[in-house]
Amino acid sequence: QVRLVESGGGLVQPGGSLRLSCATSPSIFTFKKVGWYRQVPGNERELVASITAGGTVDYAASVKGRATISRDIAKNTVDLQVNSLNPEDEGLYRCGAAIGGSAVWGQGTQVTVSS
Repeated sequence: QVRLVESGGGLVQPGGSLRLSCATSPSIFTFKKVGWYRQVPGNERELVASITAGGTVDYAASVKGRATISRDIAKNTVDLQVNSLNPEDEGLYRCGAAIGGSAVWGQGTQVTVSS
């Protein structure tokens, strides 16, 4: 079964860091590209970062220099580390990928940035 399952969200203080993990199945190589997206009510879904099967990464301007997307091949996960968090980073973080012309999404993990 093709699935994406996120974990690692929660409450983080401004200036803090978080690490999100997207577990992929059946394998991380099932997907040519996996992206981390942020959803905020009333706003369009934003692509935060993505990584291809070949390891090419891309970042939104809003997180460039503060975020790192990586793959753990042994664990079949795509991880997102974001540092120096600010309230604008708050939202529902979902990982998504395309396979066979269809989109696959995880259920999301909420990130709240607050003191």
